[in-house]
Amino acid sequence: MSELKSEKKSADNGIIKISVKNGLILGLFAMVSTGLIGFTYLMTKDKIAEEIQAAMDRQFNEIIDKSTYDNEVYKDCLLAQNDLLSGQAVKIYRMRNQQKSYAIFTTIIAPDGYSGKIALAVGIYANGTIAGVRTVSHQETPGLGDKIEIAKSDWIKQFDEQSLLSEKEQWKVKKDGGQFDAMTGATITSRSVVKAVYNSLVFFENNQQMLFDSDSNCGETDAAN
Repeated sequence: MSELKSEKKSADNGIIKISVKNGLILGLFAMVSTGLIGFTYLMTKDKIAEEIQAAMDRQFNEIIDKSTYDNEVYKDCLLAQNDLLSGQAVKIYRMRNQQKSYAIFTTIIAPDGYSGKIALAVGIYANGTIAGVRTVSHQETPGLGDKIEIAKSDWIKQFDEQSLLSEKEQWKVKKDGGQFDAMTGATITSRSVVKAVYNSLVFFENNQQMLFDSDSNCGETDAAN
């Protein structure tokens, strides 16, 4: 009987030792993995920041001609609360020419796309007209709603030079009595983008002085993110 107890105790101890050993191996693996992830981040974060800034540069230059403003845009950035555009703080980049207000550049969210949120980049001149709109990200249907991308269609260009001088009722797709073409088979997507661009103009009109006159508060490093 004592031999059986001894064997059982020995077996239990063996199981415990195996469990402890496996736990130590898993813990060591987790530590190594975390270390590798941290190391990879440190080695690539500058490259990632450079790529983000390059993407922002391309959007700036697509929407607003770089030769038309002379300030350092990334350092002239305002973090502003925007309930109309996203419900959270957004970065407003200010363009100036000889210290005079020229335009702003920001991102907005159309929350009610056919397949979810649509992120857009919008440039607005100081006189309240749209410099341009570009799609940043979306999940709209390929071949239909994805025509909001400039690479696939010129549809997004119909917002160029539009302003609130147009009647509010005109800020709808033609199917709803407005002035904007809807993409074939993607009326919901079209409505969502039109509404978001209109809201960006309303936000600009209601806050223009604040947007241009407030001190920069994004931070030089943060402004590129």
